[in-house]
Amino acid sequence: MSSSHTKANTVLHDYEPKEEDFLGAVISGLSRPEKSLPSKFFYDEAGSQLFDEICLLEEYYPTRTELQILNLFQNEISAQIGSDCHLVEFGSGSSIKVRALLNALETPLGYVPIDISREHLLKAAKAFSAQFPDISVSAICADYTAEFALTSISKGRYVGFFPGSTIGNFTPHEATVFLRLIKNKLKGGGLLIGVDLVKNPEILNAAYDDALGVTAAFNKNLLARCNRELRAEFDLTTFDHRAFFNESLSRIEMHLVSNRDQLVRVGDHVLSFSSGEGIHTENSYKYTIKSFQNLASAAGFKPIQCWADPQGLFSIHYLSVA
Repeated sequence: MSSSHTKANTVLHDYEPKEEDFLGAVISGLSRPEKSLPSKFFYDEAGSQLFDEICLLEEYYPTRTELQILNLFQNEISAQIGSDCHLVEFGSGSSIKVRALLNALETPLGYVPIDISREHLLKAAKAFSAQFPDISVSAICADYTAEFALTSISKGRYVGFFPGSTIGNFTPHEATVFLRLIKNKLKGGGLLIGVDLVKNPEILNAAYDDALGVTAAFNKNLLARCNRELRAEFDLTTFDHRAFFNESLSRIEMHLVSNRDQLVRVGDHVLSFSSGEGIHTENSYKYTIKSFQNLASAAGFKPIQCWADPQGLFSIHYLSVA
């Protein structure tokens, strides 16, 4: 791990995953009987930019709905978080939602964005510092599900912020394990978390398979990243984006499906795909308010308050350590 100063009030702590981690995950995932790739590898620079575009799509309701909730209930949320907090954002992306939150907080002392995409993180941290020059930024380039450390603080307390319903990318068991990890990292601080809700499957399917094909490009960028970084030879035209709501498991599934029999070289490995065979790239579990509160309780958190939009599309929960 290395640290460097990028601006007067910004420090970067670098735990960036190495290329061999990516290669190992790709070969392992594509060698299984049911092929899969970890969704965390979506977010290189190109993938992060595509996800920013997804967030602006008409069909993709989570981002604007979560911002609506943050704005509608900012005073109540601020009261729960309290003063003198250091806000830790897991998977910070462009740091858009945290700005709406910080505007409502009383004397926030610091911001700790954590993201796997180093260049995107630096760009977002710079933009954040320009808007909030009095708040210190301690940026961490890391896979937030892996090992990293929060620096010790002399004043205030850490409060976690995990927006965007990214918790839905974990299976319920993985989500419980991850929430326990967060609880230990925050050393007793609270957690503000966005959770997507169960709703009409038509709304869900459209959100993950938009008419403009931006989500398809985002999904296929995972293969393009393999080509760029791992000497892979994927022909993107031979894979189709497929996303659908699996009602029995209460989750959206995203796949890349080979539309022909083919062999693909990845570095020194040759992998075979049959026509119609899929690569499972992402899950996005959807919860009821009660089912998520039960999960949070199992992880050692105490649900304190929940806010939702009038249409019941999305929810934000404040949790404290039980």
